[in-house]
Amino acid sequence: MEEVLLRLRDKLTKEMLWIYILKLLKERPMYAYEIRGQLKRRFGFEPATVSSYVVLYKLEEAGYVTSEWHEGESGKPSRKYYQLTEKGEKLFEDGIKIIENVLEMLKE
Repeated sequence: MEEVLLRLRDKLTKEMLWIYILKLLKERPMYAYEIRGQLKRRFGFEPATVSSYVVLYKLEEAGYVTSEWHEGESGKPSRKYYQLTEKGEKLFEDGIKIIENVLEMLKE
């Protein structure tokens, strides 16, 4: 694949990580490591570990997601689960609209 296309793919995936995370959390609450695995399985890319955690922290700080600790079962560690807020759902929907508008303009 040409370098310019690889850069485009990175811009549309890794640099827009927040919208993919919101998409996953729209379906159900998840913990950070699970989100990273789902990004790879569902969307075909794997962001750096730190990137996922930084984006989750910023989303939570801005009120787009909330988190709560769940105790692990029979010796498993506790996990911090993230859940989409109404504000986060609106951000996701607005982001999708922008992407759709850009695609429409490019297809004309």
